[in-house]
Amino acid sequence: MSEWQRREWVDLMLDDLRTWAVVGLSGDPARTAYSIAELLQRRGKRIVPIHPRFADQPGEVLGERGYPSLADVPFAIDVVDVFRRSEAAGEFADQAVAVGARAVWLQLGVVDPDAFERTTRAGVPMVMDTCPAIQWRRRAGSASA
Repeated sequence: MSEWQRREWVDLMLDDLRTWAVVGLSGDPARTAYSIAELLQRRGKRIVPIHPRFADQPGEVLGERGYPSLADVPFAIDVVDVFRRSEAAGEFADQAVAVGARAVWLQLGVVDPDAFERTTRAGVPMVMDTCPAIQWRRRAGSASA
């Protein structure tokens, strides 16, 4: 397990943190963000869709109201789950720290070592380059081993 996927932080997010803001979540069921948001809901998480399109077109995804930015969410966010390219991810990690999120998760293939350093230095746990689905499968596999 890499430094970017510390077991205690993965466990904290998957087991203890309930409200997940999903950055990049639109209403398109063909997108990975959509299927992962569905999985999060099945696992008892509240999802909060974050996508700039909600500024011009208010709406819902998977029964939850969408917001154009993290700063627009009027309640506490536990985890900010980022479905953006690596070069854009750091901005959302910084926003997560600014709004008081308790953790940041960068999805599979999304890596920003500088953002990891800034975020963890601010005392906010962060994992990157993995997916909740992968981590839940990994845990299920190790439970049977």
